[in-house]
Amino acid sequence: MIVTGLQLDVAWEEPEENFRRAAELAARAAGGGARFIVLPEMFATGFSMRAEMVARHAGATRDFLRGLAGTHGAFVLGGFAEPGEPRPRNACSLYAPDGAELLHYQKIHPFTLGGEPAHYSAGAALASAAVEGLRVTPFICYDLRFPELFRAAAARTDLFVVIASWPRRRRDAWSVLLRARAIENQCYVLGVNRVGVANGEPHSGDSALFDPFGAELAAASDVPALVSGEVDAAAVAQARAQFSFLADRRPDVYRALDPDAAPPA
Repeated sequence: MIVTGLQLDVAWEEPEENFRRAAELAARAAGGGARFIVLPEMFATGFSMRAEMVARHAGATRDFLRGLAGTHGAFVLGGFAEPGEPRPRNACSLYAPDGAELLHYQKIHPFTLGGEPAHYSAGAALASAAVEGLRVTPFICYDLRFPELFRAAAARTDLFVVIASWPRRRRDAWSVLLRARAIENQCYVLGVNRVGVANGEPHSGDSALFDPFGAELAAASDVPALVSGEVDAAAVAQARAQFSFLADRRPDVYRALDPDAAPPA
């Protein structure tokens, strides 16, 4: 399956313009054979802390994603702010070509250093879905810094998708952590970031696709671009069978080493 990330230059709080830009890139992606198309975190508005205002666009954004899926006969995932209690949520949804919503995920780790928890409530559940036999689990931006999330979903995942609004000044951490999550979980990882400037903060994108051994299959920086590559669930199964690192984990010991940790759900 060909998966493609749309590395967008996101216009600040201008959904209609961002829909136009995304639609152009999505058409190019579909023309290149993409079966699974991914858009960045809060792609319709940018990573705005005017949460109540940008969350009003959730319905239109979800309709846009659903429409892209139907237009191109592809699976489409994208991020948006949505209404919630006690505060809005930073979320994403995955749509099938027939318009069905296959998964909905809410960001588990709002970015404390950026003030996100004051404006957005945290999610508390993982979400995975099958895309033509490929098992997909999404995360959002700051979630990337927490390997526990990826470990919790590794056994049911062939492809982790990380959508983001990750700034240029921390680009090294972004790239290293994406590669690390692929290596340690022996699966594909697709990171889809924005480019352009938001509130004076430059974003370099550095969107990339890594294989189960951490090899970079595709990457782009600094400009709007498509990041595409072939992924195969069988390659994940083969990597894990050949090198049984995940089978050698000892969760019971790990829990004993951290007695203050919460018991497993």
